[in-house]
Amino acid sequence: MGRRPWRCYRIIKNKPYPKSRYCRGVPEPKIKLFDLGNKSSAEKNLPLCVHLISNEFQQISSESIESARIACNKYLTTKVGKDLFHLKIRIHPFHVIRINKMLSCAGADRLQSGMRGAFGKPCGLTSRVVKNQVLISVRSKSYKAYEVIESLRRAKFKFPGKQKIIISQKWGFTFISKMNYINYINSNNK
Repeated sequence: MGRRPWRCYRIIKNKPYPKSRYCRGVPEPKIKLFDLGNKSSAEKNLPLCVHLISNEFQQISSESIESARIACNKYLTTKVGKDLFHLKIRIHPFHVIRINKMLSCAGADRLQSGMRGAFGKPCGLTSRVVKNQVLISVRSKSYKAYEVIESLRRAKFKFPGKQKIIISQKWGFTFISKMNYINYINSNNK
C-alpha cells in the first residue's frame, strides 16, 4: 500500500501531536543530519549567510526535508567544495501524522466498521512551519554567493508551497551585522 498524497497532511488543522509515552510506535524521521559541510569553521572565515524562508503556514514532511538537504549538499560539495560552506537545517520534524487504514478489496464493508473508531495509527513525522520561518541556512565565502543561492533554489523544489531566498545582512550565523562585525574586529586588533 502506497503513501497518501501530501495534500492530505499539508494544512495545519489540529493541535501538535508529538511522540510521547501515550503515542507509541512512531516511525523514525527520515532526516538524521542537520549540520553539514565545514561545521567547525570560525565565524570570520565564512561571512556570507543565505536563508531559505517559508512563505506559507503549513506542514513539511521529514522525507521532503531530507531530499532538500541531499539536493543542496550535493550541489554545494561539487561547486563550492566541502570546506567552504556550512549548511544548517533549521526545522525539526516532531509532529506525528496518522492514517486510518481502509481496505479496498471486494466485500471490505463486511470486514470494516467504517468511520467508527477512526483515530489512526502513526505513519510519519512532519515539522510545522509558519510564515517567514527559516528552513535552511548556508554560510560561505562572499564570492560563492551565486552557487549558494543556486543550491537553495534546487532545494526549494523539494518543499510544498512557496519559499523565498534571502541574503542575510548579518555576518555568517552570528546576530551581528557585517559593518559592526568588521568594526569590532578592527577595534580588537588595535
